[in-house]
Amino acid sequence: MRVIAGKYRGRKLKSPPSLDVRPTSDRLRETLFNVIAPRIEGVRFLDLCAGSGAVGIEALSRGAAHVTFVDRSRKMFALIEANLELCQVAKEERSVIQAEATAFLKQVSRQIRGGKSEPWEIVFFDPPYATEYLEVLDSFGTPPSSLLSKTGLLIVEHHHKKELPDEIGNLRRTRILKQGDSALSFYEKV
Repeated sequence: MRVIAGKYRGRKLKSPPSLDVRPTSDRLRETLFNVIAPRIEGVRFLDLCAGSGAVGIEALSRGAAHVTFVDRSRKMFALIEANLELCQVAKEERSVIQAEATAFLKQVSRQIRGGKSEPWEIVFFDPPYATEYLEVLDSFGTPPSSLLSKTGLLIVEHHHKKELPDEIGNLRRTRILKQGDSALSFYEKV
């Protein structure tokens, strides 16, 4: 794995040691960032179920102001930290949190409503393909959810045969891209 473009371009990233983790391929990451390129500069970005952190690091490389990396695995937490150190990403540009996705989102939602945190402009959610997505997706789409900014974008990576709903609360799928066994679904607020 490598960083494809931007200020960290060409840097090699450490891969997960286990085949249980399925990193987003370089090709799919390139496709993703070609689509969101006009929106990435200066945004708050959430890499949820971050794995190696490659997607979030690519976002930082291409101009995101801050990336929050979340993964429940202690091994992935350490791998993300190692990859951030390899790229020499400044501490103020990143937060790495070891937590389960749903619990993390509930906690942050309370902080945002209390004025102690801000919503994200772009969220990339890449859970293991075998898990159930809907509880996490409902966290973003069910009012009074404040996790996404008004013009925010939620991107879900999933197996191309997995059917995701076209609407989740106040979010509507605006685009789906398929590549190999993977697909990216893009959701925006209605």
